[in-house]
Amino acid sequence: MSESELFFAHENVRDSQGEMISDGVRVLSEGGFLLAAAPTGIGKTAAALASALQSSFDNRLSTERSNIIFMTGRQSQHKIVVDTVRKINSRIPDGIPKISLVDIIGREGMCDHVEAMTGKCNCEDDVVEESRKSRRADLRQRILEEPRHVDWTVKYGRARKICPWAAARSAAGHADVLVCDYNHVFVENVREASLPAMGIELESSILIIDEAHNLPDRIRSGLERRVTDQVFRRARDNIEEYKGNLQRKVDSLDIEESKELIRARELEKQIDALQAPVQEWLEKLKIENENTRGDDLRISTTDFLEVISKSINGVLDDEQDDDISRVNGMVQRLFSVVIDEEEDSDEDEQNDCTRIAEILEICIRYRKSPALALVFDHSLEQPRLTSHLLDPSLLGEEIFERCRGSILMSGTLFPPEMYSEILGVPREKASCRIYSSDFPISNRPVLIASDVTSKFTEREMSMSLIGEHVRAVIENTKGNVAIFAPSYSMLDRVHSDFENLGWSSKRVIKEEQRMSKRRVEAMISTLYEQKDMGGVAIFGVLNGKLSEGVDYSDNILDALVCIGLPMAPPSAKQDALIEYFTDKFDRNRAWKYVSLQPAVNSVLQALGRPIRKKEDRAIVVLLEKRMLERRVSDCMPKMMRMQTSKPSRTAERVRAFFEI
Repeated sequence: MSESELFFAHENVRDSQGEMISDGVRVLSEGGFLLAAAPTGIGKTAAALASALQSSFDNRLSTERSNIIFMTGRQSQHKIVVDTVRKINSRIPDGIPKISLVDIIGREGMCDHVEAMTGKCNCEDDVVEESRKSRRADLRQRILEEPRHVDWTVKYGRARKICPWAAARSAAGHADVLVCDYNHVFVENVREASLPAMGIELESSILIIDEAHNLPDRIRSGLERRVTDQVFRRARDNIEEYKGNLQRKVDSLDIEESKELIRARELEKQIDALQAPVQEWLEKLKIENENTRGDDLRISTTDFLEVISKSINGVLDDEQDDDISRVNGMVQRLFSVVIDEEEDSDEDEQNDCTRIAEILEICIRYRKSPALALVFDHSLEQPRLTSHLLDPSLLGEEIFERCRGSILMSGTLFPPEMYSEILGVPREKASCRIYSSDFPISNRPVLIASDVTSKFTEREMSMSLIGEHVRAVIENTKGNVAIFAPSYSMLDRVHSDFENLGWSSKRVIKEEQRMSKRRVEAMISTLYEQKDMGGVAIFGVLNGKLSEGVDYSDNILDALVCIGLPMAPPSAKQDALIEYFTDKFDRNRAWKYVSLQPAVNSVLQALGRPIRKKEDRAIVVLLEKRMLERRVSDCMPKMMRMQTSKPSRTAERVRAFFEI
């Protein structure tokens, strides 16, 4: 067995897989970063783990051990990682230690109940200290003795009244591989609270980032906060509740007023002083936005901070004269407010003091940086402010500079050079590779219609033809068809033409906004149930739960239709992104990075849904003539392309595919 295959999970290595392993070992041995655009089915998980484990093993022979942090946003992928490490262990020769692994998710997902006020769980209630220690030690040992999925840890822990989250955290620092969400590394407050507590140092860790095309938005979302005028009003109620709890404690113990109670009274005065000025300012913004006939409006971060600072100026006797120091003082008071929250409370019922504190803290931190955009809108009939981080590299660069190396991988990490720049991966240590699929191209022919588009100025003329193309695919497909539109509004229009028409034996189902995980799973189950009974036409959206978050295993999809390009609509945030990246790069790259490439990658992500194994077969139809333009086709990796000019030709080619 060669060194590159020592930690490989399977008997045979595919050609592209072997290239990725070789690249990974080389890059990690140099403390570098591999950005791998690897298509679905190449076996990215096994290749990345083989590379990282080999590098970690080589390093362990000469210096201290390394942790491997495998990050993914999907729990289904957690199971794949666990199963892969089990297979690796089954093939490791005698005399070489087996790989240990800890799989962890958020505390709310592992503990039965977490108190909002204290952040503590009730997993070990009524368990004495000595027993608690021994039980945790037992679970920690069981977690480390063989790779186990987080579901097993939760079930075992709850059955024996052990906190599964605490036990997993205590085991993580002793494991070779930690499987977790991106937040554990790329959200600052989560990272600082979790990694040191687990005994993991970022400087000695190798990072594997799965579905890395999602990482820029995940980093951005870590600094996205929203407040409305009602949030400021509800914050007053939060303070009243908090102050009342403190007062009752003082009265019951017959003690002097605490510093916390004094600070709560000070905060109450500041929030009272904010009510009218903030509401008046938001109303002015609303009028300005209406006059410009826009959906939203970018505002200055310093303007927002100035409104806050001036409103609370003079409220307290001993406050700071400096505007930022004054606001900072209020932020600290806001963070100290703790209230009882319902376990399943809606967002609007949660601690509004914390919400105000967080957006103010972000605005103070980035008040001199063009990388933060503050946007006003009243689309939900409530004037609101939203903070948007424009540049993920401001946070990503620090992580990549500190870690021991990383593999960033995705089927749509294309072009990898773009993601390297956006995420702040050190240029001199970045290796960008595009791997080819080992699957037969004939198993997934791609048809591109040249007569339709979702481009706004031509969309109406295309709608009837789009419907005819979709009908041609549905009528001539033996089995299930997935149809993905660029937006929910367009999805509704296309779907309405097929609902309850009775012309097809296929059942028609549609994705809804904010669908629950259970509802998504039920829809996927329907595909399996109906496949041999005429099949299902399942309608969804590009960038939605059905086009990205689902693994369609067992060749359950026979045909896929992607309608248009999901270009981001004009907005203040989009304009801010274009402006920022134009200054950082140039106008052409800014438009490609912000608008065109993300839209193309959404289509590429959907293209990976039907084909999961070498034997799978499915036909793909792209209903967008812009795909034939060079500037768009250059955004796509090489693949087999065919062209169809009208629905009758689509019908012929789909029919011919299933007759083979």
